This record gives sequence, structure tokens and C-alpha cells, in this order.
Amino acid sequence: MPGKNLSREEAQQRAELIQVEGYRVHLDVTSAPDPAVDVFRSTTTLAFRCSAPGSDTFVDLLAPAVRSVVLNGRALDPAEVFDGARVALPGLAAQNELVVEADCAYSRTGEGLHRFVDPADGETYLYTHFEPADARRVFANFEQPDLKAPFSFTVTAPAAWDVYANAVHEEVTADGSGSRTWRFVPTKPISTYLTAVVAGPYHVARDHYGRTLPDGTRLEIPLAATCRRSLAPYFDSDEIFTVTKQGLDFFHDEFDYPYPFGKYDQCFVPEYNIGAMENPGCVTFREEFVFRSKVTEAAYEGRANVVLHEMAHMWFGDLVTMKWWDDLWLKESFADFMGSFSQVEATRYRAVWITFANRRKAWAYRQDQFPTTHPITADIRDLEDAKLNFDGITYAKGASVLKQLVAYVGREPFLAGARTYFKRHAYGNTVLTDLLDALEETSGRDLTAWSAAWLQTSGVNTLAPQLTVDAEGRITELAVVQDGGVLRPHRIAVGLYDRDETGALVRTARIELDVTGGRTVVADAVGLHRPALVLVNDDDLTYCKVRFDEGSLATLRAALGDVRDDLARALAWSAVWNLTRDGLMPARDYLALVLDFAGRESEIGVLQSLHLQAQTALDLYADPEWREEGGRLLAECAVRELRAAVPGSDHQLAWARFTAAAAHGPEQLRLVRGLLEGTARIDGLDVDQELRWSLWLALAAAGAATGEEMEQELQRDNTASGRRQLTQCLAALPTPGAKAAAWTAVVDSDELPNALVEAQIAGFAQAGQRELTAPYTEPYFAMLEDVWKQRSIEIAMRIVGGFFPKYQTGQKTLDAADAWLSEHEGAAPALRRLVVECRDDLARALRAQACDRG
Repeated sequence: MPGKNLSREEAQQRAELIQVEGYRVHLDVTSAPDPAVDVFRSTTTLAFRCSAPGSDTFVDLLAPAVRSVVLNGRALDPAEVFDGARVALPGLAAQNELVVEADCAYSRTGEGLHRFVDPADGETYLYTHFEPADARRVFANFEQPDLKAPFSFTVTAPAAWDVYANAVHEEVTADGSGSRTWRFVPTKPISTYLTAVVAGPYHVARDHYGRTLPDGTRLEIPLAATCRRSLAPYFDSDEIFTVTKQGLDFFHDEFDYPYPFGKYDQCFVPEYNIGAMENPGCVTFREEFVFRSKVTEAAYEGRANVVLHEMAHMWFGDLVTMKWWDDLWLKESFADFMGSFSQVEATRYRAVWITFANRRKAWAYRQDQFPTTHPITADIRDLEDAKLNFDGITYAKGASVLKQLVAYVGREPFLAGARTYFKRHAYGNTVLTDLLDALEETSGRDLTAWSAAWLQTSGVNTLAPQLTVDAEGRITELAVVQDGGVLRPHRIAVGLYDRDETGALVRTARIELDVTGGRTVVADAVGLHRPALVLVNDDDLTYCKVRFDEGSLATLRAALGDVRDDLARALAWSAVWNLTRDGLMPARDYLALVLDFAGRESEIGVLQSLHLQAQTALDLYADPEWREEGGRLLAECAVRELRAAVPGSDHQLAWARFTAAAAHGPEQLRLVRGLLEGTARIDGLDVDQELRWSLWLALAAAGAATGEEMEQELQRDNTASGRRQLTQCLAALPTPGAKAAAWTAVVDSDELPNALVEAQIAGFAQAGQRELTAPYTEPYFAMLEDVWKQRSIEIAMRIVGGFFPKYQTGQKTLDAADAWLSEHEGAAPALRRLVVECRDDLARALRAQACDRG
């Protein structure tokens, strides 16, 4: 497979041929502060063995120019051996040394070596991001996870800068010409995608972690946390270090394998494409986790979860790495599960499993119902497949299944299996059976059938109760009916709920059992009084969609907010949302539940999910003829709950943001304007900078603000965040010119950095501007293949998904998507997957609208 892609077969052939001994990489980034210079110098010295001397192979490199290629002392002509993506290596010896000197490009897309200039102070910052295969944008290498090696980095940078990498630096030398050279000790053997360099005038906070190991030796881990200097006043590094130390305690206690990578730096970097990346010794995070304004407790919980997720990767993913991207779950599912598992046991955040049930699983359920769903252990043919598999199946479904596995084999056998796995495969690469073998040894269970059912098949099951009762209201039979493709074994709890003396719905019985096949009788329920509510999968032990019997659903319609237990209530909310998405509950009925009970929701993370889901229900699932009425009701609810919320509370802030998002008519828009100008006041509500931008966006989308006004707001907030927010607001203006400008800036040009591409798309796609964006449906389908060929995969994914005409919810749009898919069967599989998923979302919206019409 030629070009930038790499197939699984090519990687396997290369792995059979060579064994890598080590890399020495020198990067000269002294040119970075000069915006006129687009490239930096990269020199790679690579030592490797060849099992079949005389054979040919290649190294991966994406670079504008290669200056020289020297293989075993023999100079190769770059014009002959470099094709823009690969450097051919003919006639290998048994022992080889390759030296490649290249001019590599600074990135604007968050891939490779990203360069960012801070508008607040003009300082330049660099960081790398490589997963799954962008180390080749920075240095020549064998870009596949199973060719691990030690890496020795040397970085020459401006003298005022600091440089961070995976390992500790051994020396820093100045050359007297305004630069310094940082030399780092060799890393442990790691994969190319896990290497990292962060450079710039970063603000840094330092701390230290130490513990005595069972053998009496002392483990010392220097800690650092960095962010841009202009963000330093907002950087709560003490809180980050607290969670870091709690996590290190937990993982050392449970994994019995000392942290192997020396130091632990956590770098918060600008314009980052993902939440974070587990580079050993140098974890990178999106800097939005440095909170410039007030955020809810859910935001702090979410950040702590990401910190612990990345820390779990130090063992699951970094110490032991999957052989190929088929087994991406071996790191991501485990990190997703262990992030929550460690957080609830080791930190102050006790509502983590509620968040998991309500938010992470919603992501998994959505992904698992696409036509493109896949097993947790996926069939990854090439790097483009790998890029798209960082999805809700690999993360959230995989984590859900592991949560169930812990319940199945037991906590201690599960953790003992992990310990065995680490010790057996340290610094190596593994496949599915390697982990299952370890877990079978420690649990004594045969996991073959479990793996086949849960890891190697796709789709989500539905579990529903069936009740029969006698004349006295006693249960004569309660059964759990399973539906949905492959019928799997489930360990579940069935909760029975009734009113207590206060009127609250409380659990009166809990029956735990194994569900197998299509129908399982709950024998222990016979003779019990018929409850007001039967909740299948109480305590969220398994991965499934939950349905209700008619009596239970009637109870929820009348009294969902009366369910006292926070997790049970979150599960009920999740279940009625799935009913709405599946076109089984009218959107207006779901919105009625939000209108009636969201104001009573105590869990802030659940409340924020309800706000997002209510907006989606209105914009996509409601009958268009009722949408105006529904929007008015939702906006009135938002204002009412904002005024009723406890002053200064997280709930008040959440309702303030939702008031901006739902602002509908003149009355709400006057309130929004008044909050901005200070003529309206909500006791306890601090209208800080981030909230101000939310209010401006509401006014912009409604045509109640001018571009000039919002440009003036930038004078208050001339920061990177401010510029992103302004870009989104300007693109949201309801004028043909604003839409044309946003489209042109993203589709017809590649000059914008990734963060502004995202902002332009977000502003362009406004639910209330369907008529303005309708003319872009045809151009959207016309530009797809060109965008996929011409842009980096990260930017192409954003354009394809972001500009899909999802608010054009009519049969005509669905037909256009079907026509494109039928006429472009030869398009890149990854591109077709994105279009298929967008098309499926649109078809789901049409079905939901039909349900809402009745």
C-alpha cells in the first residue's frame, strides 16, 4: 500500500525482517520563533539488525526535504530513495546504521511537531503528538508499535526555552549564539508513537513523589506540570499534583510494578487535538484543563479522570504495548476503566461511576449502533483504520466490559492477572491471548467463551423486564428478556423500587443473577409485591441498553426525579435517552421529563448531560412542526431554573450556560444581553470571561449582535481562547456572508490551525440556521474526496464530520448521502466510514421525528 498509509501486512513483514537496537535523534528548533521559517532540522541515527542480509526495507518519514541518507557508510541519493513518505533502504547488512538528515515541517494541525504563537505575549511554543503514526513527521523511523527501541533525544532550542522529553536530561549546554542544547538520557524501549518533545518558555511547577518498595529500595519520581506563561495565573498545579500522587499510590499498591520511566512530567499544551496522550515521562494534555474561569465540579472530576487514565497507560500501553492496532483495546479500554476505578477508590471524586454510566456509556451505545460498529478487538487493516478506531467502542464499551469482567472474576484475581501480565511482558508487545492467559491463570476461569461473546463480537444488547402478577399484586413471574444480535452472558442486578414514607422512590429489593440466552427468569422475585419501578441492570454491572415495562415507564414519567439513589436515577435518565434515540419515545416526551425533573437533579455531571441531550432532542429528534414550541418551553425552563438555583452554585453556572445555549425569543435574548452589559443580574452569578463568550455566541447565532461588538470583546480577552471564541461567534452570525467566509476558510484553504478550523466549523453549523446552510449540501458531497486526499487525516476528519449537513433533516439529504456512497465505492474506507456514520445519524433523526409526530 503506497503513500502515507501503512498496511498491517507491511508492518508484519518488516517486523519479521528487522530488530531495532536504538535511535539517536537530534532536532534543531532554533528557527521556531521566526514565522517565516516553516521547517526545522532533524537528524536520525538508527541502529538495527536484519535477519536476512541482502534484503530491502524502508523507514517512514514525512518531510518537505531530505538532505542526506547514509546507510552503513554508503551515501544514498535522496532523490532516488525518498518518495515523500518513505526512504527506501536497499541491500541491508546483518548489522546496520542509518543516518537520515531532513528538513521537517512545523505543524498547524496538531500532528507531528506543532507550533503555536501566543497572542497574549507573542511567545512561541512547541509540542509533539504522534499517535498513531506521526513521529515520522519529526524523525525517520520504523513507524509501527511492535518495533520498540530506546530513544536518545538531543534538542537545540532558543536559550530562553526549556525542553521536556520522555527521559531526564543529562546536560544542557549553551553555544554562545542564543541557543542551548538539551541532551536526554536514553529511554526504556518504547514505541515510536510514544516519544515526545515539548519546548518553549513554559511556566513550570515542580513536586516530588517517593515511596519505599517491598524490597526496601526507594523509588523517587520527580514531578513537573507545565503550561504557557500567560496561563500561569490560572494553573492549579497543586490540585494536579494531589491527584497525581494519589494515582501513583493506587497503581503501585495494586500493580506491584514500580513506575518504570523515571520522571513524570505533565504538559498542558495549546491547540491539542485530543484530551491527553500517555507519552511515558512526558504526558501531554489539552490546555483547556487549565480553567481560566469558573467551572463545575464535573470539570474537575473529568480532569482528574484524564490524569489517572493517562497514568494507567504507563503500565497498560507503555510498559506493555499492543503488537498492532487491532489490539488497541489492550491499552485504551484498560486505561478508560482503570481511570475511573482508581479515581473512585483513591480520590475525593465519588460520583465517577455515575458519570461513567451516564456519559461514557452514552458514547459507547451510540458508536455500537452504527453500521460501522466493530468488535472491541477490531480488524485494523492500515493506519487510516487505526486513526478512526479511537472511538466509543475501544474506549467506553471496552471499559464497560472490563468493569463487568471484574465482577465476573473478582477484583483481586483481575488485578493479580494484571500483575502477571506486566511482569511477563514488560517492554514487549502483546495480543489478546497474552492478557487472557494471565487472567485465566489468576482467576481459574476459562475466558474463551467470555472473550468470544464480549471482545470478538459487535453490537449492544437490550435487556427488558417482563412481569406477571396475581390479583393481590404479587409477582408470579419476573423475567429478563434479552434482544439484539449475539446474545451474551450478563451479570446483572435487578432493582425493585417503591415509595417510602417521604414519597421518594427507594430500592426495596436487589436480586443479582446471571442472564443468559433470550429469556431468564428471576426466581427470587416470585411472591414479592409488584414495585412501582423495575430497574434492570441496577448498579450498572453490565453493558446493555435498558427497557422498562409499561408500569415502570409510567412511574418514571410521573416521578423520575423522585428516584433517590443517584446512580439509579442516572441509569433511568440514560435509559429514557436511549428510548428517544431509538425512536421509541417521542422527543417531546423526553423533553417533558427534562422540563419536569432536570431542575431537581443533584448530580452536576448528569445535569450537564441532560442539557446536551435536551438540545439534541429538540434540534434533531423533535417533529419540525413542534420544534418552535419545544424551543420556547426549553428556554423558559432554563431561565426559570437559573433564577431558582442556589446563588454561586455549580448548578447555577450550568443553568446559565444552558440559558445561553437555549435562548429562543426576545425575552431570553434581552436577559443574555443584560447579563453581558451588567443591566441584568442573577444573585451569585459571576459573568466571567468564558461565560461572556457563551452569551456572545447566543446573541451572534440569533442575529442579535454585530461583528464589531464581538471584535471589541476580543480587546478584553486577546488570548488564544478569546480568538477561538471570536472565530466561532463570527461564523455563527446568521448571514450568507458569514457562512461563506467560514466555509471558504476551512474548505478552500489550509492556512488555519486546527483550533480555528474547529471553531469555524462549530460556528457554521447552527441548528437554527437551516435555510442558510442548506445550499452547502451539494458542495459538501462534491468536496469530500479532494479534502481526504489533500489534508492531513486529523483535519480531514473534522471537515467531513463537522460540515455534514446534519440539520438538513429531510429525505433529500439522506438520498444525497446514499448517492455519494453508491457512486464512491472506491473511496478510502476510512472516509466512507465517516460518511456512513453521519448518514446513520441522519436516518436515526428522521425515525425519531416520525415517532414524535405520532
